[in-house]
Amino acid sequence: MLTREIDPILFESYSEDIPIFLKKIYAARGIVEAQLSLALANLLKPNFPELDKALSLLERALTEQKRILIVGDFDADGATASVVAMKSLRMMGAKQVDFLVPNRFEHGYGLSPEIVTLAIKDKQPDLIITVDNGISSFDGTKLAKKSGIDVIITDHHLPGDTLPMADAIINPNLKGCDFPSKNLAGVGVCFYLFSSLKTHLQKSNYYADNNIPLPDLRTVLDLVALGTVADVVRLDQNNRILISEGIKHIRAKQCAPGILALLEISNRSAETLQASDLGFSVAPRLNAAGRLSDISRGIRCLLTDDINDARRYAKELEAFNKKRRTEQERIQTEAEAIVKSQDLSEGKFAISLFDPSWHEGIVGIVAGKLKEQHHCPCAVFAKSGDLLKGSIRSIPSVHIKDLLDLVDRQNPGLILKFGGHAMAAGLSIKPEDFWSFKRAFNDAIKVHLNHQIPMVDLLTDGVLETFDISLDNAQLLVDSAPWGQGFEEPIFQGDFEIVEQKVVGEKHLKCRLKLKGDNQVHDAIAFFQPPLDTRQVSVAYKLSINIWRGNRNLQLMIEQITS
Repeated sequence: MLTREIDPILFESYSEDIPIFLKKIYAARGIVEAQLSLALANLLKPNFPELDKALSLLERALTEQKRILIVGDFDADGATASVVAMKSLRMMGAKQVDFLVPNRFEHGYGLSPEIVTLAIKDKQPDLIITVDNGISSFDGTKLAKKSGIDVIITDHHLPGDTLPMADAIINPNLKGCDFPSKNLAGVGVCFYLFSSLKTHLQKSNYYADNNIPLPDLRTVLDLVALGTVADVVRLDQNNRILISEGIKHIRAKQCAPGILALLEISNRSAETLQASDLGFSVAPRLNAAGRLSDISRGIRCLLTDDINDARRYAKELEAFNKKRRTEQERIQTEAEAIVKSQDLSEGKFAISLFDPSWHEGIVGIVAGKLKEQHHCPCAVFAKSGDLLKGSIRSIPSVHIKDLLDLVDRQNPGLILKFGGHAMAAGLSIKPEDFWSFKRAFNDAIKVHLNHQIPMVDLLTDGVLETFDISLDNAQLLVDSAPWGQGFEEPIFQGDFEIVEQKVVGEKHLKCRLKLKGDNQVHDAIAFFQPPLDTRQVSVAYKLSINIWRGNRNLQLMIEQITS
């Protein structure tokens, strides 16, 4: 385990009213005090090169009541972005607005020619707006434009050297874009477009002229929070503001009934909601529909204003989630067996796996689990028609989209299609090219890492004194949320004695721990941990609050426990 270093200058710079306990945590993350403010007024102002083009197109579409079609992605970020677009446009008076989401098994990803053809057949749109996709949709955009359809692309994925010929592209990662945060999720980009449109229309007296109430886009921040957490983007100050505001709305139950229904079915309380509940309870249930079938059910769940309809959709999503869990466990077990059987004598620079029985919608989760376990980039492939489709999850030291660019340049024709960002990517290859890709992928990572096998040490905030292991400090951490990538929740370490232990829920270890040299006993839980046959243990843990029958108690959430 490694300990974060505290920046002494930063530590001394904080105001007196910040507790020392928090000062150490913030200073170890390089956070200046101004970045701690989560007031909505501190949101960055929109600054996208093609924003004015998009606003003019949207104003004309609204004024002339054109048919507007939202084309999303089949994950929680894409689903929430679709709903933000739909709700925003309806608040602004759009009467002919609809959505269409590609089925990953039939249409592939993004604004493909197949989805444009379906859109023309079923929806006859005048304007297509992509959300959380489109930056690599060259052929689909070309077909839409050729068919007389205007196209606005909103996306956050990294663009290539050339761009689709859309009427306007809103993406913070475009070259030449001065928007300071490059970490917006797809739903965040979408929110910025429509909040800019609200202001633009207000200036032109559109609402007054058309007798439309001034839209309050704070009412979609619950969806922005959910999509941002679900996509595991970096939590800079801007994203933390969006999440914090959205969570306030959910806690007050001023949110989409679909979010409340999904919290209900996952036994989570809206009043005490944390960002992690969105990530671990709500988002997987939305994603399960997109992984196994069609995420339009998830979109309808979030779009409805009727709690009974929302509960019905939530039940369907829960059924998909149970099926997803079963399938995931099978694939994970088989994947681990393959890894164990492989010759890894040279060291693990990358893992690439394929089995014809694996489910295309599940391989991304399995790649993520393998990456966590083996600490190297993992590519897991499934059969998709005549091709193999793969999902890759990477480690911080390997920017996976850049690495795939390199593999593609060095091996022309090997990768048929790919896209993604630093930590995750998707790609398609021919079945006969799997072993060639496996070698090229491994070799490129080995060169990138200078032949040094990637090592991952758990990064902690050090040892806590007895008086710091307290309910008050756990509450301080709750109040300082949201935590996440780039603003990591503190993990502490210490040497403890196990006073008692028992298995709960068949696979989790509930125990009572006593800090070495102290008599205070603390409740603790370690998920998926068998009992230990030793009393003296080294523990990495988080401070958390366990609420049971109205009582609030400190509980240590064990991240790692070793004898």
